[in-house]
Amino acid sequence: MTARDTDWDGVRLHVVTGKGGTGKTTVAAALALALAGSGRKVLLIEVEGRQGIARLFDSSPLPYAERKIAIGQGGNGDSSRPGGDVYALAIDPEGALLDYLAMFYGMRSAGKALTRVGMVDFATAIAPGLSDVLVTGKATEAARRRVAGTGSRYVYDAVVMDAPPTGRIGRFLNVTTEVSDLAKVGPVRAHADTVANVIRSPQTAVHFVCTLEEMPVQETLDGIAELRKIKGIQVGGVIVNMARPALLAGDLHQAPDLPALTAALTAAGLGDTGQLAADLAAELAEHADRVELQDRERAELDAAGQPIYELPLITEGIDLAALYRLAAELRDQGAA
Repeated sequence: MTARDTDWDGVRLHVVTGKGGTGKTTVAAALALALAGSGRKVLLIEVEGRQGIARLFDSSPLPYAERKIAIGQGGNGDSSRPGGDVYALAIDPEGALLDYLAMFYGMRSAGKALTRVGMVDFATAIAPGLSDVLVTGKATEAARRRVAGTGSRYVYDAVVMDAPPTGRIGRFLNVTTEVSDLAKVGPVRAHADTVANVIRSPQTAVHFVCTLEEMPVQETLDGIAELRKIKGIQVGGVIVNMARPALLAGDLHQAPDLPALTAALTAAGLGDTGQLAADLAAELAEHADRVELQDRERAELDAAGQPIYELPLITEGIDLAALYRLAAELRDQGAA
């Protein structure tokens, strides 16, 4: 397997993408908790309006405001050491536009008036690239924001963005190209260029979440290839989610000795041992096929040459305790 990447020191904006159903939001939340160890302050951003972060943290729906939702565990899993804070923000184009107008033109009131008459929806409908620029602009602003009066200290030590799915990530991040037909010059283009400079800098890394199945792995490989063609965008790690361990050793495809298995079940005092032995043999074959598939897909990911991290399948469901467990797994593998 590819060696683990243990040097994330230069990355301030972590963009997390993945095929639908791979647990992208769960991994983004776990990564935020992992990064919040040792007293660090992390912002977790959602951009798709699904309120998935609120559900994961058993919180009320997130407003368009940065709100503390969790405390990170101590560094290296040491609960005696202070953890940092995880804040969350649900970004929407409307709120991002109001921020933009207030920040650059002092026009928040005018922006609210435009919202009331539907101009924001109209503008983003006829120019979808503008919506992406506004959303990514808010994320990059949070990553660059400094504590007032210090000049050097950042408000957040890291920002984690739960980004759109892999099939849309290239267009979402390639903001300068997306607005090139809208504005060649002027404040919109200048803002897009500022956003692009952050996204295409060593401060930003794009991480892919996938499961060890054919379609998610292929989509991950396609996404990596697409981003590698966009100058300056840094591909980070591949985070394999919901990995199932091999429960048995040896050649799993070797057919079991059914008479011996039946005799063993009979000796254990179990009834209907013939049918039970056949059912166990079928489950063994199914498990062997899954292990073989996982090994094959893992090899495909290894060939991409990116650091790979693996998170286990948690059968009990995902709650806050499970998120902390996944965060510890990421820290143990150097992904923080």
